[in-house]
Amino acid sequence: MTVKIYKEQLSNKLSTIYPKTEIESFFFILMDEFLELKRIDITLQPDFEIPYDIFPLLKNALERLKNEEPIQYIIGNTEFYGYPFLVDENTLIPRPETEELVAWVLEEITMLQRNQVAKSLNIIDIGTGTGCIPISLAKNLQDFQISALDVSTDALKVAKKNADLNTVEINFIEADILQTKNLQQNFDMMISNPPYVRELEKAEIQNNVLQNEPHLALFVSDENPLIFYDKIADLAKINLTKNGLLFFEINQYLGNETIKMLREKGFKNIELRKDFSGNDRMIKASL
Repeated sequence: MTVKIYKEQLSNKLSTIYPKTEIESFFFILMDEFLELKRIDITLQPDFEIPYDIFPLLKNALERLKNEEPIQYIIGNTEFYGYPFLVDENTLIPRPETEELVAWVLEEITMLQRNQVAKSLNIIDIGTGTGCIPISLAKNLQDFQISALDVSTDALKVAKKNADLNTVEINFIEADILQTKNLQQNFDMMISNPPYVRELEKAEIQNNVLQNEPHLALFVSDENPLIFYDKIADLAKINLTKNGLLFFEINQYLGNETIKMLREKGFKNIELRKDFSGNDRMIKASL
């Protein structure tokens, strides 16, 4: 079978599930992953014969796409902030919005260094998943102490592999943040992208996310949607250094509520930022 015919099969069998542009994206991702063919290669060689041993892999990928499994889980990896990351069913797939959070943190660190306020900082990411936040920070910072905490043993296994893949040193901590009374050390920056999707918002979630990504890392109850933010803010009051910064990725519908909670706990200089889609998505605060 040629790559041209496989593309036609992909399009025919997925056309009722995905838009045409997304199917085309799947095709090029699969060609790159399994055949190491780039777009230009396919343009120049549309009749390239798929090797016999590779075809079963591509057939399996098609069946999994028909079941609305995320392409990142199918190929086992994705890219975040320009770096490679392994992913599996134990981790959320890193989102572009979270790249904006990383960029904001690096922006703040650059300002601190420019003002000679800090040469090195102690940073922790809470609810790390794949480790995309701390690893991306570590790739851009030298001589910083960076830790990452998660409740999931399996997620931490993936995060550790990602640290090795990206050749960075991260201090990984396995703990249930909701049961943690003290982080046992102080941090200059605390960052978290915790679960924040309310049960009532499930209808807005695409099937490929709802049916595949770990609900533990996604959902919170409608009755207490800020449970993780409230707990992490309390820990920040204990473990954040003077003038230290707290960063959150937030539920777009709960920006005002999150700000109110932080103000009531004594945080100041609270700043809310929108993501590239215009949704309230990130908050920075200090004590």
